[in-house]
Order: sequence, then structure tokens, then C-alpha cells
Amino acid sequence: MSYPQTLLQLTGRSFAPATMRNATLLIIDAQEEYRSGVLQLPNVESALSEIANLLAAARAAGIPVVHVKHLGIPGGVLDPRGPRGEHIPEAAPIAGETVVEKRLPNAFSGTDLHERLQALGRLDLIVCGFMTHSSISTTVRATKDYGYRCTIVDAACATRDLPTPDGKVMSAADIHNAEIVTLADNFAAIVPNASALI
Repeated sequence: MSYPQTLLQLTGRSFAPATMRNATLLIIDAQEEYRSGVLQLPNVESALSEIANLLAAARAAGIPVVHVKHLGIPGGVLDPRGPRGEHIPEAAPIAGETVVEKRLPNAFSGTDLHERLQALGRLDLIVCGFMTHSSISTTVRATKDYGYRCTIVDAACATRDLPTPDGKVMSAADIHNAEIVTLADNFAAIVPNASALI
């Protein structure tokens, strides 16, 4: 049996990972809910460290940075009026950086993200944030419809444990790894960590 190839490889559509010279950094939902709220992620601190490294490198390189912020349920998950809906300080935007607010997992749905990215003029996106199986996955899949090339920074994303239909628990690590492998098949180039792009 031959070693499997990704669909990108089989179709001849593979692409090299982006670099800090030619990309826009897209940070998805780096919000306090995932550090201290009911959606606290097991690997949030290590992922935040990688996001902070990416952010520092992007700012040093002078490339565009776009922050996506999820507007959740008032008084509930990702409360847009409370502290759990706020950007985590080490990944927060500074003056001049774009912020796009969304209400659905796909950051393009009902927002002007595509128009903002088009105005920046770059087709390569470096993607990181939360959660791998939800907003990261749905947004990265949608980028293909718009003609962008995504590079996902594996260690700068995280997700959470989930219940399975048979009453068991699938670990955050297994869910994250499965989603990264799935996205690498047909939607994105994958790099292990921030240092791979710096």
C-alpha cells in the first residue's frame, strides 16, 4: 500500500506556506472566554504564547494584522458586553489594526472580512486562534471559495474536549489533530509553530 497523499498534492494544487513578507496575519477569536470562561481550552496558554510570537513578528515586519472577534450571547458565552468577550491582552489589537466582528463561526458570514482582506491586497493568510474545530475550520474552508491561500500555525490554535454521540469524551488534542490533518488535505498549508514563519 502506498503512502497517502493529500488532495492538494494529488491535484497538483499544493502551495508553500506563507512568509511574514507576503501575508496577512488573521487572528480568530483570541478572547477571554477561552482562557477563563466556560469554554476554557486545555492548551490555551501555549497557543497564546505562539499567537503573541506571531503578532510580534507581524508587527515587526509591518504586515497587516486582522483580528476577528466573536459576538456571543449577552450575559452568556463570549458575552459581547462583558470581560469574557474581550480580546485577551497579549493578543489584542493596537491602533491601526483591523477588527472584524462576527456572530457565526465562519468569519466571512455576515461580515466585511472579504472586503477588508481585498483592500489589504494579499492572497496569503497566516491563520491562528480558537477553536480549531469550529471558527478556525469553518473560516479556513471558506477562504478557498474566495481564492485565498491559508497557512495554519498548528501550535497557535487550540480547541476543547467534546462529548461523543456514544457518551464518551474525545480529547481536545485528538480533535485538534484531526482537524489540522483534515484542513491540510484540501484547504491549507500547515506549519508547526511561529518560529517556522519568523
